[in-house]
Amino acid sequence: MARAIPDGYHTVTVNLNLKDVEKTIDFVKQAFGAEENIRMPGPDGKVAHAELQIGDSKLMLSDPFPQSTVRPPSERGGPTASIFLYVDDCDATFEQATRAGATVEMPLQDMFWGDRFGSLADPFGHIWSVATHKEDLSEEEMAERSKAAMAEMGA
Repeated sequence: MARAIPDGYHTVTVNLNLKDVEKTIDFVKQAFGAEENIRMPGPDGKVAHAELQIGDSKLMLSDPFPQSTVRPPSERGGPTASIFLYVDDCDATFEQATRAGATVEMPLQDMFWGDRFGSLADPFGHIWSVATHKEDLSEEEMAERSKAAMAEMGA
């Protein structure tokens, strides 16, 4: 009997719809060290489905098709979500991603919740939040730091 969640997959998997999957695959390989697992051709040379492996997670990609309700950011007027990526060295990953064509949306900084964190925009309209976890905090420590951070921002 087949498993409800196939081997190698997690309960949640991101599936991106883009204008040019081929270029996106090249970018994600260069920027984040992804490996391509699957590519299924669609009509007119488009990609019906592709899967990349980044660390222990999969990323699914497809070109837009008229019958799909998922649309690329360029058709929605901008991104509606971000991809959160934990890595061993976010500084090195940020540098690698910018060399591959990403632009910095939020520079890396040490955040109150214990991560070094920043955000990048890929050339296709998606936002990648990149982090390295630096310290484990109790709920009380997190609450104190959150309160101080919000006060600094005037919130």
